[in-house]
Amino acid sequence: MNTIPFENQFITLGDAFYTKTKPTPVANPTLIKFNQELAESLGLSTNNFDPNKAVAIFSGNTIPAGAEPLAMVYAGHQFSQFNPQLGDGRAILLGEIVNPDGKRFDLQLKGSGRTAYSRGGDGRSALGPVLREYLVSEAMEKLGVPSTRALAAITTGEVVHREQLLPGGIITRIATSFIRVGTFQFFAAQGKTDAVKKLADHVIERNYPQIKSQAGNTAVTYANFLQSVVDRQAALIAQWMQLGFIHGVMNTDNMSIAGETIDYGPCAFMDDYAHNKVFSAIDRNGRYAYNNQPSIGLWNLSRLAETLLPLLAQTPEAAIEIAQNILKTYINTYENNWLPGMRAKCGLSNSAQGNDDKALIEALFETMAANSADFTLTFFHLSRLNKQICERSTKHEDALRNLFNKPKQLDDWLTQWRTRLDDETQSDKQRQTHMQATNPIYIPRNHQIEAAIRAAEDHNDFTAFHDLHKVLQGPYTQQKGKDRYQLPPQAGEVIAKTFCGT
Repeated sequence: MNTIPFENQFITLGDAFYTKTKPTPVANPTLIKFNQELAESLGLSTNNFDPNKAVAIFSGNTIPAGAEPLAMVYAGHQFSQFNPQLGDGRAILLGEIVNPDGKRFDLQLKGSGRTAYSRGGDGRSALGPVLREYLVSEAMEKLGVPSTRALAAITTGEVVHREQLLPGGIITRIATSFIRVGTFQFFAAQGKTDAVKKLADHVIERNYPQIKSQAGNTAVTYANFLQSVVDRQAALIAQWMQLGFIHGVMNTDNMSIAGETIDYGPCAFMDDYAHNKVFSAIDRNGRYAYNNQPSIGLWNLSRLAETLLPLLAQTPEAAIEIAQNILKTYINTYENNWLPGMRAKCGLSNSAQGNDDKALIEALFETMAANSADFTLTFFHLSRLNKQICERSTKHEDALRNLFNKPKQLDDWLTQWRTRLDDETQSDKQRQTHMQATNPIYIPRNHQIEAAIRAAEDHNDFTAFHDLHKVLQGPYTQQKGKDRYQLPPQAGEVIAKTFCGT
């Protein structure tokens, strides 16, 4: 990877959208992980790969030819409070590349030093958040969830000052766009409609080219743009819910306009199920709890719609009506993604009509909540059960019941589930195959991530990180000798709080 074929467009929008910023060099960078699979998909040649040259680029110590480093400006609602100027406080966009399929990607360093938007921060990242983002973002890719990707992770050879001194790290991440809802809010709050339009045109051209009107970017085009963003976000959050994923900080500045999961700060996957589960240490009132994520998605999209009103119609009244009609589609779009996904997890085909599958699925979640049953293991064992009740000693039937403090409640639900299976035409084998394709065996569990972080930060040992990453590359395939990666935490391993790392 001696050269990176940059083709930068965002910088042409003008300096109102960013501040040109070079990464701050670090003392002694070392490469932890390089994502060769991703590099090759991006069209980056890995022939004669030189780790020294690569680590110089991924640390920010060397600016590759064609890169035009900048920090993007944006605003955002943070826990419902509007901040009129935020921006990339510890991230720098090196530039954009086009892969062999003609798709454009941003290449960004995170933890690369102060920018104009650091607001008194050091612009750095501790090593732990770098490892967390690398593990979780790449796990999300393998789970089939739209996400930013991790291209490389390095140690800086320096320490960062948080509550204690911690080793520093930098992650190189890839996205189809790092533009956020908050980017639109920044210009709309200043009444700069021309800038909002310019930004929308850029995003449409890059991320939603299929909706561009033959006559140019008309009001209909901007309405279609809003509708497309609504559709993508509804589908994305439905996937989060199906996996027990909690983003943790769904501020509008952490919401990608491209419909990808972005900014893996205090994120977490649930172990024991609870409707209102919260991990983020800064979410003290549970605004971004698991069960609030769908409604917060709509709230955030409403803020985006507000920024686009001047582009939707000539009068405010007409624009508001258009926006409201689009936003009203969110709930149905979410349900039309969530319910089929949950049916698949439960082995229920969409072809069986006249059944209240939503009520059956919600009853399972109520039973899981009442028993603090492990989210992932519940569906894992369910996907291995037969339609007919087998001997109670069968491995998965027994293991499933053991997840529930009051197994009689589960038994009652299983009776309803098996009755529902009477309407299915699939054989047990067919149903189990389909269920196992959507119910992961391995997820990035908090205690395993924490173990990898502790080994790396405390002992400079990345073995646990590499081992966990390797397992997470095959989340739906049983891996010999890797049973411990399925297990929930023991009492002394529970991670109750996660942190942003700023």
